[in-house]
Amino acid sequence: MNNHPARIACVGLPGSGKSTIGRQLARRLGIRFVDSDQVIEQRIGCSIREFFEREGEAAFRDLEEELIDELTQQGACVLSTGGGAILREANRRRLRERTLSVYLHSAPEEVFRRLRNDQNRPLLQVSDPLARLKELYAVRDPLYRETSRFVIETGRPSVSTLVNTILMQLELAGVVQSH
Repeated sequence: MNNHPARIACVGLPGSGKSTIGRQLARRLGIRFVDSDQVIEQRIGCSIREFFEREGEAAFRDLEEELIDELTQQGACVLSTGGGAILREANRRRLRERTLSVYLHSAPEEVFRRLRNDQNRPLLQVSDPLARLKELYAVRDPLYRETSRFVIETGRPSVSTLVNTILMQLELAGVVQSH
């Protein structure tokens, strides 16, 4: 593919597939993949969960905001953001203005099914993770929609089907050209 956009960002709830789908999308477009949570962990030298527990969510969001500002000014890439990145208005604005954002829309129940055994999600280490996901969804869904140019229903399709759907949307929008 050529004429691809400089930057595509994947946004959505934790466990909606941002990293998995973003990595495949980057491979198909021939551009690099960046997972903002992984970059933060490399920089702070510990897991986000540990940092959350030690420093609190606000300190984490400050780091995340700096990083999103930095990454949205770099060259061509597919950027997978943390699920809560859109909570800050500055992040929503930068993602809207500097990237083509794709909202990977997943129902809370679907995310719960995928994540129920994952111990590395700090926001889900609560007595009722499904209720927590429903709360996150209620707050974040409008923000994901406000930030994104495309909304892709994740449902049950395979990763390659979802990547093809995103590529088709990008082609229809005239952002990428297929061969």
